[in-house]
Amino acid sequence: MTTDAWAVHRLDLEGYLARVGVPARPPSRVALDELHEAHVRTFTFDYIDVALDQHAGVDLDAVQAKFVGRGRGGYCFEHGTLFAAVLERLGYTVQRRLGRVPSSPDPARTHCVVAVTIDGTVLLADPGFGMSVLRPIELADGVVDEYGGWRFQVGAVRLGDVRAWELRRWRDDRWELMHTHDELPVTPVDLRVGHHYTSTFPESHFRHGLAVTRHVDGGHVSITHRTLTVRRPGQPTEHREIGGAEVLEQILALGVALTDDEQQCLLTRIEALRAESQT
Repeated sequence: MTTDAWAVHRLDLEGYLARVGVPARPPSRVALDELHEAHVRTFTFDYIDVALDQHAGVDLDAVQAKFVGRGRGGYCFEHGTLFAAVLERLGYTVQRRLGRVPSSPDPARTHCVVAVTIDGTVLLADPGFGMSVLRPIELADGVVDEYGGWRFQVGAVRLGDVRAWELRRWRDDRWELMHTHDELPVTPVDLRVGHHYTSTFPESHFRHGLAVTRHVDGGHVSITHRTLTVRRPGQPTEHREIGGAEVLEQILALGVALTDDEQQCLLTRIEALRAESQT
């Protein structure tokens, strides 16, 4: 895959680095870790624009206008598109990959991750998951990475003739599967198709819920159209039901930049989702 196919030359690299607060550095593991953590702490994981039926797409121009221009976040196709472009412009060797999240009995390849090669070592960058890793983790069977109090594990598996990788997190005294990605080539149209499915297919869970998450100092916050969950390493999880107005308040408290019209439309959509989940 060539750089031109992903329009990486159109990236506003200076604007991105200013937004995440990290200077340009030569490729290294330390620099990659720094950039990855800055990214996931700066941009929320969310699919608010899917809920509002106003998603502009997952091509780089649309993504950077939203992330870099507005300071908004998004979901995996957007995070993967932007982060991979940034890494390429900084001189890293990257590969976009697709995976499956076990949210249904037969999940589609609707998760996007980025594989980064440094000095012959391949690392998994996963900035666009609801509970994102803070830093990339080496793609080697059985590797466990503990950072910031969070613990993750990588496992190698076979999907027919294709090698694939599971990412798991330690939760409630056991390893929980987050997703499985394969090493098949990915082109821009694959991301467009995946986005089209997740954002428009009537049975997609992205059409029947809302999620906004962010790593904050000392913890991780997750908001749905009904609940607020706060996780802190080594402490009991805080989880409670919240009303529609508080859902919007908590989203704004995470620093999500919404116009007045978007706030009103989102509140209406939250109430509709809450009513739908009660039927």
